[in-house]
Amino acid sequence: MAALSTLILLLCAAKDVMPSSPHWKPTWPSYRVPVILPQSTLNLDKPQFDAEARLEVVSPCGPACHKSSPLPTYEEVKNYLSYETLYANGSLTETEVGIYILSNGGDGSRGRSRTKRQIYGYDSRFSIFGKDFLLNYPFSTSVKLSTGCTGTLVAEKHVLTAAHCIHDGKSYVKGAQKLRVGFLKPKQKDGSKGSNITNSAMPEKMKFQWIRVKRTHVPKGWIKGNANDIGMDYDYALLELKKPHKRKFMKIGVSPPARHLPGGRIHFSGYDNDRPGNLVYRFCDVKDETYDLLYQQCDAQPGASGSGVYVRMWKRQNNKWERKIIGIFSGHQWVDMNGTPQDFNVAVRITPLKYAQICYWIKGNYLDCREG
Repeated sequence: MAALSTLILLLCAAKDVMPSSPHWKPTWPSYRVPVILPQSTLNLDKPQFDAEARLEVVSPCGPACHKSSPLPTYEEVKNYLSYETLYANGSLTETEVGIYILSNGGDGSRGRSRTKRQIYGYDSRFSIFGKDFLLNYPFSTSVKLSTGCTGTLVAEKHVLTAAHCIHDGKSYVKGAQKLRVGFLKPKQKDGSKGSNITNSAMPEKMKFQWIRVKRTHVPKGWIKGNANDIGMDYDYALLELKKPHKRKFMKIGVSPPARHLPGGRIHFSGYDNDRPGNLVYRFCDVKDETYDLLYQQCDAQPGASGSGVYVRMWKRQNNKWERKIIGIFSGHQWVDMNGTPQDFNVAVRITPLKYAQICYWIKGNYLDCREG
């Protein structure tokens, strides 16, 4: 059991160390990624789909609260990473997992409620207009969920989003059974089929094309936690589409420590509900972090939940720059900082364990998930 208790510490270890060369580039580190494999699957009763969809989630447990929490045991981690799978026909299963390591040779205050938006001073968000931007990478990887949240394309048929967009911690939300993913595309102008005539002075109008979701994976850490304390750490879900989307997607990666991020900064784009039909991009500095969460003050409003948080770093193996998703934007927290309420927006970090789980959901073969 002593070996098992070192699991969490082992998963934090990266092989590469930040160099001190004046020509240093922010480089993706290599992590020892564990293996997460299904052990057994149980059929569950069909869900009721009676929960109201929430576009944000609020938790009073801030950085100090999370950092002071005891490390989970091996059995607890296995339980958190076990997951439910919801299918398009309404059937539901629960899968228990095993975790393997292969050798390579203060409580916040609930006294204040969030106002209708969370903007920190000057609104630093950028609306992305025009198909030349919206249909090009990385903005083209952002999609809209029919429940009102945002998601990010992470494979040919898979979308990463926040768990609370699908499940409120107790029940699946209304619309989860017939969940759809919307892709922003230009509207076909009346009588202009085959025509190249455009008005460059006006932004081209866009519309959503929708694809049904085939199945959805939600970790039990979210379902058990119900968005309180530890549950916030597992606010992520993976959607499998019924057909490929045929767009370039963004790979997932293990989240490096905040001090290793380029400029200590993160980026994400989402469909904030105060700008309907617009994709909104933002970036900001990371203010604090725990093993599972990033605390920042990126301007955001409900609807941006589920956005993929990404950075661009140098991929030494491929000798090129590469963007990867390192987290999922979750929501807002009031945090007690030395007796003074402080508010943050929070993103769930993709840890080595979460990377192994999400990657297996996508590829179905742990051998393709050994490098984070």
